[in-house]
Amino acid sequence: MKAVAYIKPYPIDTANVFEDIEVEKPIAQGHDILVEVKAISVNPVDIKMRQRTSPDNENWKILGHDAAGIVVAVGEKVENFKIGDEVFYAGSNQRNGSYAEYQLVDERIVGHKPKSIDFAEAAALPLTSITAWEMLFDRLKIQEQNPEQNATILVIGAAGGVGSITVQLLKRLSTLKVIATASRPESKAWLEKIGADYIIDHRQSMPEQIAQLGLDAPNYIFSITGTDQHRQAIAEIIAPQGHFGLIDDPDNFVINPFKIKSVAIHWESMFTRSTFQTVDMARQGEILDKIAEQIDQAKITSTLAKHLGTINAANITEAHRLIESGTSIGKIVLEGF
Repeated sequence: MKAVAYIKPYPIDTANVFEDIEVEKPIAQGHDILVEVKAISVNPVDIKMRQRTSPDNENWKILGHDAAGIVVAVGEKVENFKIGDEVFYAGSNQRNGSYAEYQLVDERIVGHKPKSIDFAEAAALPLTSITAWEMLFDRLKIQEQNPEQNATILVIGAAGGVGSITVQLLKRLSTLKVIATASRPESKAWLEKIGADYIIDHRQSMPEQIAQLGLDAPNYIFSITGTDQHRQAIAEIIAPQGHFGLIDDPDNFVINPFKIKSVAIHWESMFTRSTFQTVDMARQGEILDKIAEQIDQAKITSTLAKHLGTINAANITEAHRLIESGTSIGKIVLEGF
């Protein structure tokens, strides 16, 4: 089968960082399903994994998490899927990824693809949707459609893939007022389009901007990127006994400023359940089915923003370059081999 792979963690502007290769098609066993990959999207975690690869590595590595495709084989323990089912998923960071014609994935972290959208639009959703859903409803414990929960949430770095789905979920499934941050005109226009109540610039003083809007201190803050840079402002802004969630990797996270306010700190990694095979691992499949329901009811939309063409080394390289530039909005998708 065809795949796109790399060996060394070279900078993205190096020639032949990725190469088109042929590998054996895997065999489905146990809880695994074998999926014929129709479309994928590229995520910042793909870039991080490539960059963190040991310089001594000598073996091909196949990256990729988000995918949408068709089930072509099932393991003997599979219960929820059959051959021919259309699916979407974010996979695991412990196995070969979705930059390949066929991929093995545990059925418990797979959802049934939304019926109302195509494979490319579906491939843009899984990783960001799971991350956003787990943070909002599993970690921060935001209550869905609770009229008594008249609170505010600040979403920092809201124009990217995770932020784009986060804002939509908040507006459709909660009663919270959403303050979203962006720094570029096109990012602000995107957030306005998907329903953010207020938009501020994270390159300017966020405490001052929130004060100028006449808003109370946010009860919740979700920092998607730049936590190192914004930590002091977050500690200043957040309401006493508030909830602060983050998904990036600050080098030196100092918790002291949050203690005086009794702020609860929540970390989110959507790979926790699959990495540790937790007893609630199937929660991710359930989340994806809920996302599909929201899509098919036209309550939220795919965050596909750029379609780069077929799945090959040149286009994967360009997707990594765009994400590393820090200017991408929404999700970057590739489709077909």
